[in-house]
Amino acid sequence: MTTLAKDTPRTYEIGERNNIGVIASDVIYEGSAVGDNGSGYARPLVAGDPFLGFAKVKTDNSAGAAGDLNVELHTEGRVSLAVSGAVITDVGQPVYANDDNAFSFIGTGGTFIGYITRFVSAGVAIVAFNTENSVDPFGLGVKETLAGATLTIDAQDVSKTIFCEVTTVITLPVTATAGQNITFVNASADGVGEISLDPAAADKIMGPNLAGVDNKDLINTLATAKRGDYVTVSSGHADGWQVTAINGVWAAEA
Repeated sequence: MTTLAKDTPRTYEIGERNNIGVIASDVIYEGSAVGDNGSGYARPLVAGDPFLGFAKVKTDNSAGAAGDLNVELHTEGRVSLAVSGAVITDVGQPVYANDDNAFSFIGTGGTFIGYITRFVSAGVAIVAFNTENSVDPFGLGVKETLAGATLTIDAQDVSKTIFCEVTTVITLPVTATAGQNITFVNASADGVGEISLDPAAADKIMGPNLAGVDNKDLINTLATAKRGDYVTVSSGHADGWQVTAINGVWAAEA
């Protein structure tokens, strides 16, 4: 180890800003959500890109090579955004970007950017973002949107996060095979969609405050269902499915 014996000027970056080289032949407009193109350059965000922040000013690199110009970014703060379907009860919900100017509650194919902190008006909300410290609550795995009313789980659904947009009945397979770990998220507005997990006849769904009775559904009941309610279930137990994470009001079928 060494200690300083003289003044040592250093380069500091103060505040919630960053400057990243822009991809070749493109324009990033002020206010754009900006993503990493996979090679370290900034571009107007494409769904799935790592989120770099919001463009502070327009940067026109339409005639330049990659990195000829840098875009100045806001990397942390709160921003007013049009978020598809946002209502006053959505404070705290995660928000995803599907391109540089399209934002929703559906994580399928999108890029997590932050959480709603305040409702402004129908479809408009204040979103808190932090490119270094904000974490997608549903992880980095495969996400899928289910718009239909039924889904039968198979081997291709292992480890997915499935967003349900309407009242949905999920048919679960038998739990003989270990390693199935699936998350179901209610993506409907409050009181609009109900999720029912239907186990096989000889399987239970076991978890906090659940009696665990064979062939009884686990239900995110319509009357109390809220956007963002979720449950993660895992297979491999001889008696049935185990709840490993849960949020919201879920009840066993009577």
